[in-house]
Amino acid sequence: MAFQWSKDLMIGIETIDNQHKEIFSRLNTLLSAMDQGKGREEVNKILEFLSDYVKTHFSAEEELMTKHNYDGYVPHKAEHTQFIRDYIHLKKEFNKYGATLHLVVQAQKQVGEWLSNHIKTEDTKIAKALKKESESLSY
Repeated sequence: MAFQWSKDLMIGIETIDNQHKEIFSRLNTLLSAMDQGKGREEVNKILEFLSDYVKTHFSAEEELMTKHNYDGYVPHKAEHTQFIRDYIHLKKEFNKYGATLHLVVQAQKQVGEWLSNHIKTEDTKIAKALKKESESLSY
């Protein structure tokens, strides 16, 4: 199951949208490798990418939210924190057991499903709030 990028996932902030597109691309690389029986080799690559991703992407989103006094900052940041906990768990499992089939499937499911749901629910709320703020400033 590939993760499809679509317009309904765009939040209208180019940097954030590009970061989202990149993670979808990396996940799809993982899925393709799994289909070819190479998924285990790809797990380390996606986990390393995610290490940078959570630092860069979540910082960008959180900076944007604080800059604009976004009301939903606390629950949004809590979701980021939970994702980081899940990531740490995946990384520890990888370090302990290697790229097991269970880990490959777990990484794809947790990361892909979480990201899709997070963008559709939480990140779009940021975009709506910023649009509303922008509209109120133009009057």
